[in-house]
Amino acid sequence: MRNRLLDALPKDVTDGLQRDFERVTLARGKILHHPGDTILHLYFPLTCLVSITITMGEGKTVEAGAVGNREVVGVNAFMGGRETNQTEYIVQIDGDALKMEAQPLLDAFDSNKAVRDVFLKYTQAYIAQLSQNAACNRLHNVEQRFARWLLEVYDRIDNKDLRLTQEFIGEMLGVHRPTVTEIATKLEQLGLITVQRGLIRIANVKGLEPIACECYLVVKEEYDRLLGQR
Repeated sequence: MRNRLLDALPKDVTDGLQRDFERVTLARGKILHHPGDTILHLYFPLTCLVSITITMGEGKTVEAGAVGNREVVGVNAFMGGRETNQTEYIVQIDGDALKMEAQPLLDAFDSNKAVRDVFLKYTQAYIAQLSQNAACNRLHNVEQRFARWLLEVYDRIDNKDLRLTQEFIGEMLGVHRPTVTEIATKLEQLGLITVQRGLIRIANVKGLEPIACECYLVVKEEYDRLLGQR
């Protein structure tokens, strides 16, 4: 498995950084960065999914974005500051990632225009994801958002078996679990997914796309435009 963002970097740069990479397996629930942490390490997911979450004062948590095999955890390190903001990065689907200290790639960012261009394009795509999520959560219904979320998770781990509980999905979408169960049952009856305890299997990717809101393709096309298609 590969990471799409790393693949977009000049080959001589990634070849030179090979000694800095450590392949790690990240367990579900592991927190990679807490709010206010100084970013010392970057994580390039290969088969895992990391959620970018925000917890409000009353304790409710919602997902602001997701990081998978087309992204990196720790992009703040390239933006002039080394600390995270109010967000927390937590592993939601376990799997492998490439871990490295932030400094070697930050040095390449500062000295190599090609590297800088890739990360600035990635940041543009990343901001598009966060912005589209904000609009989506306000304007689109839960069924559309649920279908979109399943597709985006699939795109980021290249696996149709999503080891996620309905309770967690409800938390990420900002709705109660019974609402997720109702929609999941409908999608299962349509032959689009199958549901087991702690597992949702996507049976028909193309069939989910018309149900998902426009945000799915908007964000996907922006990533493809800026970082190149698979």
